[in-house]
Amino acid sequence: MKKLIFSLAILALAVVACQPNSDDVVPNQEATTIDMSDFYVYTYSDLEKPSRDAKNNKCQTMKVLNRQLKEDPGLENRMFDIEKHTRTYIYFKGKPKNPGGGGGGTTPTPTPTPYIGTITIPVVVNILEDPAHPVTQAHIDSQIAILNADFNNNNPNTDGVPSEFADLVADTEITFTLAAINRKASITSEWGTRDAMKLVSEGGIDATDPTNYLNIWVCEIGGGILGYAQFPGGTLATDGVVIGSDYFGENAAGGVYGHGRTTTHEVGHWLNLRHIWGDGRCRQDDFVADTPSSDGANYGCPSYPTVNCKSNDMTMNYMDYVDDNCMYMFSNGQNDRMRAIFATEGPRESFVQ
Repeated sequence: MKKLIFSLAILALAVVACQPNSDDVVPNQEATTIDMSDFYVYTYSDLEKPSRDAKNNKCQTMKVLNRQLKEDPGLENRMFDIEKHTRTYIYFKGKPKNPGGGGGGTTPTPTPTPYIGTITIPVVVNILEDPAHPVTQAHIDSQIAILNADFNNNNPNTDGVPSEFADLVADTEITFTLAAINRKASITSEWGTRDAMKLVSEGGIDATDPTNYLNIWVCEIGGGILGYAQFPGGTLATDGVVIGSDYFGENAAGGVYGHGRTTTHEVGHWLNLRHIWGDGRCRQDDFVADTPSSDGANYGCPSYPTVNCKSNDMTMNYMDYVDDNCMYMFSNGQNDRMRAIFATEGPRESFVQ
């Protein structure tokens, strides 16, 4: 009996000893788990029927990504890590470093340090010249001006954004400057989408230091294709965007796609944005919380509201497929994704170091 009483006394002392003193600082034990269960890289884009209609072939980025994933076994893992870094950045955005207070809080997941202020991206324009599709200095200058207007919320058409989305329009504070122009005569009528225009060995122009410059190749892609881009995580030698000659800058030859927004769209991909409909059905997302779900691209100049997946589409978003003059906003959530890649250990951190 005495042994039992003694044992109970020891247990009581242990319980009391484990209780925190009211004056002690208790570390925050909240575990931070970044949910990656919805992450995807492969899409259904390869199942689409080929077309020479620019409307249907506006952007080939996801088809190019599917090809790159097959050719580069490590790309999916690199993109997974970049997405986890991005989600971690967004999760901790605006949160205190030690949420437990008193200096005792802990952060189980390393917190990316954001880059604050304007980001300046120098641009190298690589032109594979086709006399039938000239790219003039005026085209180049207008394209840089369009990029700066679009990424700094100075597109004049933004005044037409519906009230539903008015509070979501972002100024990304990303500025583009023309660093260099490389020209090379070309007799290739269609360069395709296998990155030949990016390699001297294939008759193209090699990239200029992709860790510090955005490379844009302007050429005749062919097949009615307007452009394509490479997501962060891809091979450095092919990093950048490709734009069809008629769709670069203010260019009458481009028709409804001749006002420079193909480049804005493709640079969005280069900055880690997906198509606004997620390249799937209603449940496949673009990883952005404030863009409505949709099940496909919009074309032309849609009226508002355009309803899909039981919500109004943000058809005026640069990452949709509408006519150039009918796209005029990035969302705050998209801005968070773009800013994340410049944060500590982000895939484009070198641009702000």
